[in-house]
This record gives sequence, structure tokens and C-alpha cells, in this order.
Amino acid sequence: MQPVLADIPREVEEAAACLGAKPLQVFRHILVPALLPAWLTGFALAFARGVGEYGSVIFIAGNMPMKTEILPLLIMVKLDQYDYTGATAIGVLMLVVSFVLLLLINLLQRRIETP
Repeated sequence: MQPVLADIPREVEEAAACLGAKPLQVFRHILVPALLPAWLTGFALAFARGVGEYGSVIFIAGNMPMKTEILPLLIMVKLDQYDYTGATAIGVLMLVVSFVLLLLINLLQRRIETP
């Protein structure tokens, strides 16, 4: 985020203020459009990291059924029960959801970047 903010010329914000834009309008019409691609990229990276997070959740929260179950843990449980079909179904579901979200993020970024 900081490099994106540093790349926005200060003159743009000053020009908007000189033209009568309030600080909230400057934020909404100048800063948000410039920051949106960085926000989307950050969301995609955080989502990708969160989908695969297994160790820290098990270490901190344990395995309490119906409370701290996460999909990677359910895959491990299914594999321990020799339910390969169930584990595969959960894995494919995670893959499809990740693919759809990342596709939407890429489409949104492309839409934002084209004038």
C-alpha cells in the first residue's frame, strides 16, 4: 500500500482541493481508485495464505468438532478415515472456490486498469 501511495503525485490531491473537493471526495475519487488494485492483490495473497493454513489453527485452537473445523483439517480427518472420495471432494471444492475468487479478482483488476 505504501508504495502505491508514494507514487500518487501530491499535486493531484492539491489540485482536487483547489477545485473545491472535500477530503472525503479526494479520498473517494483519487485515493481509492489508485489503491484498489493493491487492495485486491493483498486480498488475493491473504486468501491464498488463509486457505492453506493448517498448522497454526491446529496449534492454537485444536480440533473441536463443529467449532474449529477448517477444510484442510477435514481433509486430514477424511484421509484418516480412508474416505478418499470425501477428501477429494473437499479438495476440489477448495480448488474451485479459490479459482473462482482469483478469476473475479483478475477480472476486476483488468476492469479497473482499463480506462
